Amino acid sequence: MLMMSPFVRRSLFAAMIVSGLGLVGLPAHAQGIETAAKQAIITDYASGAVLMEKNADELMVPSSMSKLMTVYMVFDKLKTGAWKPNDRLPVSETAWKKHYKSEGSLMFLPVNSTATVDELLKGVVIQSGNDACSVLAEAYSGSEEAFAEEETRRSRQIGLTKSVFKNASGWPEPGHLMTARDLSVLARHLIGDFPEYYPLFSQMEFVFNKIKQGNRNPLLYNTAGADGLKTGHTAAAGYGLTASIKRNNRRIIMVLNGMSSMKERAEEAQRLAEWAFREWETYPLFKAGEIVVPDAEVWLGEAETVPLAAKDSLDVTLQRRLRSEMKVSTVYTGPIPAPIKVGDVVGKVVVTAPGMAPVELPLVATAEVRKLGFGGRISTAIKRTLWGAKK
Repeated sequence: MLMMSPFVRRSLFAAMIVSGLGLVGLPAHAQGIETAAKQAIITDYASGAVLMEKNADELMVPSSMSKLMTVYMVFDKLKTGAWKPNDRLPVSETAWKKHYKSEGSLMFLPVNSTATVDELLKGVVIQSGNDACSVLAEAYSGSEEAFAEEETRRSRQIGLTKSVFKNASGWPEPGHLMTARDLSVLARHLIGDFPEYYPLFSQMEFVFNKIKQGNRNPLLYNTAGADGLKTGHTAAAGYGLTASIKRNNRRIIMVLNGMSSMKERAEEAQRLAEWAFREWETYPLFKAGEIVVPDAEVWLGEAETVPLAAKDSLDVTLQRRLRSEMKVSTVYTGPIPAPIKVGDVVGKVVVTAPGMAPVELPLVATAEVRKLGFGGRISTAIKRTLWGAKK
């Protein structure tokens, strides 16, 4: 049975005027934008809504964007205290030989030298150093192969469903594959799980071994609010970018891959970022613990009503042109039978909009309501039968 008090009807109507929900899972052209990228996804950080996607679950060669998983592993070591920023790690001959004659990006670590964890992280994030990745991997797991296996296991634990790692750097190797959606999830974790380390991604340059190199993320130089994360390029994959842009209190995460040039990557990323901020908006609809239904009727309880609150916070994202078509309702079977405990899930808020699956937010009881004694239950039942009255 749908129950909605006048108070709730008024508050939800007000919410509908100023907020909405992201359309999830629609192809890019259906959301009003095309892209030259072969694989792409843009998500809203706060709500998780997908603003656009194209082949987002297609396994692809991620190139250096897969270094983000290596960074995640090292950030986790630092956060747990297992490693310290000033710990010095050895540059083995194995790690050095693997890269010194390659055409890949390097931090230019001398063989049999050492570098601090902090220096190596900067080498990975800013200089995209393949050699720095190998040094970190060997120190972490003993070998890069063992580290890659650990990366794959850890990636499943944080929600990456398809990614498989064969090395720490993204250097071309059969079976080293990710999806755009997995990269988006990984970026979200890097931002949310490690706020104390994430600012490293916006550092513009780094000098090591008397060699200065600039950050390769093009958005850092020309797009307001850009603050990370990582570029990638190989002949097999084309040019890619995993990026985060924050303006005011809103952040988007964007993953693009398979573009034909650095110029196309930079221009396409900037164009899509502007579209995402121009055409979409995110609003807080409910806060965790906020009373949504102040007086849900109770059946055979010592109290006649019980307030219902949002179990969690709910931020919603919607294309601005569709916000008037969103509908919000509260749903619960009423009267709610006693006994009721604080925190019992007794209903839900349902949010709908054209072209999307409904989104539900649980409603919980905020007060305990004991069941009436035998005499009270008999009296209430008689009154309801005769007059439909409350207790």
